[in-house]
Amino acid sequence: MVHIIKPVTKNSKTMLTLSHKKLTVYQKSIELVSYIYLKTEKYPKEEKFGLVSQMRRSAISISSNIAEGASRKSEKERKRFYEIARSSLVELDTQVEISLNLKYLTNKDVQKMEKLANATFAMLSNMV
Repeated sequence: MVHIIKPVTKNSKTMLTLSHKKLTVYQKSIELVSYIYLKTEKYPKEEKFGLVSQMRRSAISISSNIAEGASRKSEKERKRFYEIARSSLVELDTQVEISLNLKYLTNKDVQKMEKLANATFAMLSNMV
């Protein structure tokens, strides 16, 4: 069973105490990853190495690139990683649309994803 990961707070325990974990965009992306894991857990077994794997990797890429970008010293490098994060979000959007068409997700499932994705996309767009 997948558990929803709550955004990092000052009382949360994490490996490293780094500034990107305080960014709202990072916290929203972590929420999105957790929700994707929760929902893809119920996909058909034959999708484990197909759509499920691709969706999870895309979602993870969003948070990972935000974190890596925040650690870069030059603005040009930071923006490049934020662009990659945004592109991964666009990939995930396509995979969610496919999942909806295949009836692996419901409109209700997508509503929460849409809210998190739109907020994350808007924040990333302001960062690049």
